[in-house]
Amino acid sequence: MKFLWPELLWLLLTLPVLVALYVLILRRKRKAAVRYASLTMVKEAMDAGQRFRRHVPPLLFLFALAAMLVAIARPAAVVTLPLQEQTVILAMDVSGSMRAKDVEPNRLVAAQEAAKAFVAVQPRNVRIGVVSFAGTAAVVQPPTRSREDIVAAIDRFQLQRGTAIGSGIIVSLATILPDAGIDVSEMIYGRNAPRPLPFESGKAAKKAFTPVPPGSYASAAIILLTDGQRTTGPDSLEAAKMAADRGVRVFTVGVGTVKGEVIGFEGWSFHARLDEETLKAIAHKTLGEYYYAGTAADLKKIYEQLSAKIVFERKETEITALFSAAAGLLALLSALLSLLWFNRVF
Repeated sequence: MKFLWPELLWLLLTLPVLVALYVLILRRKRKAAVRYASLTMVKEAMDAGQRFRRHVPPLLFLFALAAMLVAIARPAAVVTLPLQEQTVILAMDVSGSMRAKDVEPNRLVAAQEAAKAFVAVQPRNVRIGVVSFAGTAAVVQPPTRSREDIVAAIDRFQLQRGTAIGSGIIVSLATILPDAGIDVSEMIYGRNAPRPLPFESGKAAKKAFTPVPPGSYASAAIILLTDGQRTTGPDSLEAAKMAADRGVRVFTVGVGTVKGEVIGFEGWSFHARLDEETLKAIAHKTLGEYYYAGTAADLKKIYEQLSAKIVFERKETEITALFSAAAGLLALLSALLSLLWFNRVF
């Protein structure tokens, strides 16, 4: 625990002074009692239990005052709390290889069903966006709390040629950090990009960038679901480094089998095989995690595990209110006991 205003902790030095004053007052009262009554009567009137109880209310009040003085210094501690707002981007592969049937009924349908199951169990304060990627990437649903809009976006997926995993990560990152000055057009299409992409709000000017520790941006995460075979677009690991440098974690989900399947698409065929090594490297670089999904049931289970991992975070939080509440309760208890036992407040 640390304090935002530590210099005010000097006020705690008033507590020993108050204790000394209390002891002094007790001695004066004792002398006055002896002066006007016999010592025998005083001892009879004040047995051991009575002598102990008379000190309890002042002691509780002293504790209340100590808690209040600590609260004034604004204590802060690292605690685990549910996030006030969190953004999750589902970056989903819609390349031709996702029509492979090594996952029933095929990779894409299984991924869609699992994604919708994941959306259904998220807390209402979590905003979810959807990015689809094949030869390039696009935001098909900006981050929203409307579960109906998210599900509708997932159901609209259409298979396309190419697999640009790096583009999926970059677009997801720009969606999470719209004011970070990420030039998505240049990174995906090169310096001769024709115009800003729709989700680049006003083509924010480039800003001076200072990398942060991987995983430190705890209020957002990317869930990347793909078969992991990049065929075009920016390098996947370079895109992962961009996410790591901005503290955003990427959880990767590999769908399909390592052996893969030969499939046909628009008059041509290719071997669709899961590239686990790339997905593991992306997750490792961003301090996310890699999950393997060989069946539709595995996918649903994986998404359940992901939901448990990204709902809470450990963060430094001011806990002044806790000390203030404790001070109030102790002061109230002190007054109630004094009234109950002695018919007066102290």
